[in-house]
Amino acid sequence: MSIRLPDALKAETATYAALTGRSTSHVAMEALREYLDWRTPQIEDLRKGIGAADAGEFAGVADVAAVFDRYAKGRAGKPGAPRKAASRRQG
Repeated sequence: MSIRLPDALKAETATYAALTGRSTSHVAMEALREYLDWRTPQIEDLRKGIGAADAGEFAGVADVAAVFDRYAKGRAGKPGAPRKAASRRQG
């Protein structure tokens, strides 16, 4: 695989590689691995969610609040603020 990088990113990669004693190829591989480990599950979940929505399966207010709370707790290690339930009832 061959990729073209903007000059600034190429220089930053080379600097990081030098600081860590790794090759630029290893740094790129490591970065790509981390990115794919993070993004692939997101895309898979999104596709599942779209499939469920297409089938008429929707999350309730409590389900949505639980997801937001789970992600909010990951921000800077601080728990998310309690969420107020939506006043609209699900039909």
